[in-house]
Amino acid sequence: MQENLVIVESPAKAKTIEKFLGSGFLVRSSFGHIRDLSKKGLGVDIEHGFLPNYEISPDKVKLVNELKKLAKEAEVIWLASDEDREGEAIAWHLQETLKLPAEKTKRIVFHEITKDAILNAIETPRTVDLHLVNAQQARRVLDRLVGFEMSPVLWKKVRSSLSAGRVQSVAVRLIVEREREITQFLSESAFKTTGDFFYQDTHFQADLNRRFTQPEEVVGFLEACSGAQYKIQGVERKPSKKSPAPPFTTSTLQQEASRKLGFSVSQTMTIAQKLYESGYITYMRTDSVNLSNLALGSAKKMIETTYGEQYSKVRKYKTKNKSAQEAHEAIRPTYLDNPQIQGSAQEKKLYDLIWKRTIASQMEDAKLEKTEIEIGINNRPEQFIASGEVIVFDGFLKVYIESSDEEQDETESRLLPQVQIGDALANEKISVRERYSQRPPRYTEASLVKKMEELGIGRPSTYAPTISTIMNRGYVNKEDRPGAEREVRTWTMTKTNIEHKVLSETFGAEKSKLFPSDLAFLVTDFLSEHFPKVMNYDFTAKVEEYFDKIADGKLEWNKMMQEFYQEFHLEVVAAMDNSSQAVSERVLGEDPKSGKVLKVRLGKFGPIAQIGETDDTPKYANLRTGQLLDTITFEEALKLFDLPRTIGTFEEGDVVIGIGKFGPYIRHNGKFTSLKADTDAPESIELDRAIELILEKRKTDAEKIIQSLDGEKHIDILNGRFGPYISCGGKNFKIPKGKKPDELSYAECEQIMAAQTTTSKNKK
Repeated sequence: MQENLVIVESPAKAKTIEKFLGSGFLVRSSFGHIRDLSKKGLGVDIEHGFLPNYEISPDKVKLVNELKKLAKEAEVIWLASDEDREGEAIAWHLQETLKLPAEKTKRIVFHEITKDAILNAIETPRTVDLHLVNAQQARRVLDRLVGFEMSPVLWKKVRSSLSAGRVQSVAVRLIVEREREITQFLSESAFKTTGDFFYQDTHFQADLNRRFTQPEEVVGFLEACSGAQYKIQGVERKPSKKSPAPPFTTSTLQQEASRKLGFSVSQTMTIAQKLYESGYITYMRTDSVNLSNLALGSAKKMIETTYGEQYSKVRKYKTKNKSAQEAHEAIRPTYLDNPQIQGSAQEKKLYDLIWKRTIASQMEDAKLEKTEIEIGINNRPEQFIASGEVIVFDGFLKVYIESSDEEQDETESRLLPQVQIGDALANEKISVRERYSQRPPRYTEASLVKKMEELGIGRPSTYAPTISTIMNRGYVNKEDRPGAEREVRTWTMTKTNIEHKVLSETFGAEKSKLFPSDLAFLVTDFLSEHFPKVMNYDFTAKVEEYFDKIADGKLEWNKMMQEFYQEFHLEVVAAMDNSSQAVSERVLGEDPKSGKVLKVRLGKFGPIAQIGETDDTPKYANLRTGQLLDTITFEEALKLFDLPRTIGTFEEGDVVIGIGKFGPYIRHNGKFTSLKADTDAPESIELDRAIELILEKRKTDAEKIIQSLDGEKHIDILNGRFGPYISCGGKNFKIPKGKKPDELSYAECEQIMAAQTTTSKNKK
């Protein structure tokens, strides 16, 4: 008989724990949840207190039988899933499904996978916390009810195969509303004036304390300054300090990993999960900034040894979020005396970020001296203001500087001379540049998480899956988009003359931003009209508070479900009975050539423009990236029908420019070549440039082919993004290590393909 059976939820975690436990312990993984709500029907018995109908996942039946057998043979079963609500629910499902006797079942939790933490957990076991389980059940059942009842309304009123969700639909609403803010934003320009001054041998810059709105004001000011004198009218120096950011929570780790490392939210959580399961960091789903006394002592010792006593300052952070569980810890390295770890490049980068943030949080403030100099003009009322700061003591900045989504103030790094009131300054030049007001920024994954956290929508475990869901279901796309060009008026005044220029600048370029699809607008408007409560930010946050109360044992989950469902179901019935349909088209006007109606609408494969009615052989054109049904103009829609256009012939074949599902293209002799978004416009590209792109693609394709082999089937050996591979019949196969791609025979390729096909079938 096996003395101890330990069940965790992941194989990686099992492998790490096995290293710390003796031979009397057998560690096995449940591979996550072993059962879930039934997929047959609703899976919830509404009439009997919202009783969930759970069933074992088909792919877990064999595993469950194995665990049952091992549990019968064990003297003690230790349920060691994660310490949050989801982990507690996994432990409860294991206890219920495996029919584990209470007298030999123990629940253990730890927020770090270290030998001390695990042995301490075994010394202090407890039973499964049903309050935490009920909070998880309430979330799962509520989300099933919302999705199950709202989605059919969308199928009937909008289009088939759509989905809705309690948190996902509200997250989409945030992105839709931001897009409308951007669309409605009217940019205004003003003129920023900067002076270049000399004091003794020091050069520095200062900005005028006024922005002009008219060119005449700029010219008048510069003319007045052509013979002006400049003196110091005020000098203010004051000490300042910067304090370090607290250790990472789930949300702040996702934001900072996005800003500093370019990781997506789901990517960050996947890497953090690996670090946790390998024993490198504490549990990665937390909204607490608290550090244990052991961690505080370890950080103090590390800082004093590495940087000196003057850099150490013990700080105990308190979480502002009232629902945060202070007994839990922030995300930190399990061993703070390990600045580096073994692992992949991404794991090392994320660990380094966590280590630096944790260490910096226990370091002394950075001491600064901020200086502001006021420069008077003898014949004008305005002043030039020079601002700057000097680091007197770097403190935590020696290790870590927190990033921001906001643009940094460029004046903060200016070094200013030591001047006194009354000192005269020499002016080298004055520059004036037109600046435009900035539209609201589109969300990144990280800034969306930040906004959701501010509004109380979701919890640490839900941010990443929510964002993945809204992207996978076509409501939101993460894209890079090139900027547009605009004119910028500038003036430069030197001692001799005033020079005026009109320059060009690129604005509005986007990198990894979240853009709503036309479907997102349509569904958000429909749901906001028919389900105002579910789509309300405050209500969504209130539901999260209810879950917290259930977890604390202060609210019965069935009662909470009853109150929610009564009102929600009435909204569902009313929406179904309402005769109105969601309108997915806009009529823009009449086509000047045919006199037929020109409209834009959602087609089966996305947004399209249409000339003529469906029963009148209409013409269609796809909308381009960035064009929305909500905002496209008549002129923009009409231009879409200028394509496809034939721009000439090459090698006796027509060269045709068009726009397809994947963007603008060149079609020549049955082959397609993509246009380059940042340089080639489909309306204006000429034949010479198109031929250049065709030949460029031919060269790339030729370099891609290592070998072409003919036999019963045609086999290509190609150079791919991740190295050489075999391609045959639309399927790709890896080339085993040690095999030279340029020396493979047809028979060897067949053997490789057969082996990998067999392996794939076995895995299934």
